[in-house]
Amino acid sequence: MLAVKPVEIAKEGNKTIRVTWGDGHESVYPNTYLRLKCRCASCVQEWTGEVMIKPEMIPSDIVSLKISPVGNYAIHIHWSDGHETGIYAFGMLREICPCDKCVVKKKGA
Repeated sequence: MLAVKPVEIAKEGNKTIRVTWGDGHESVYPNTYLRLKCRCASCVQEWTGEVMIKPEMIPSDIVSLKISPVGNYAIHIHWSDGHETGIYAFGMLREICPCDKCVVKKKGA
């Protein structure tokens, strides 16, 4: 089965990023939530998996300055705190969707 891919990715104001998926689902990610989910080597220790980025390290007013595609599988976000090494794969984005429907589905799984 092929993963569902985004048909649109857009910044919504200065606080969220909205992804509209090919199956019609919409995910709205608060910037602080998405920044905290970065899995680059600076944010997650690659050998142990320890998350090194902590909520208190992320400015409450963080903004996505630029969103760029990475091939056909991910996006790259340049954040206002200077961080720009994370790649957000589409599958991971869909998996971490914070909407009520997805949260309930994950709890039931």
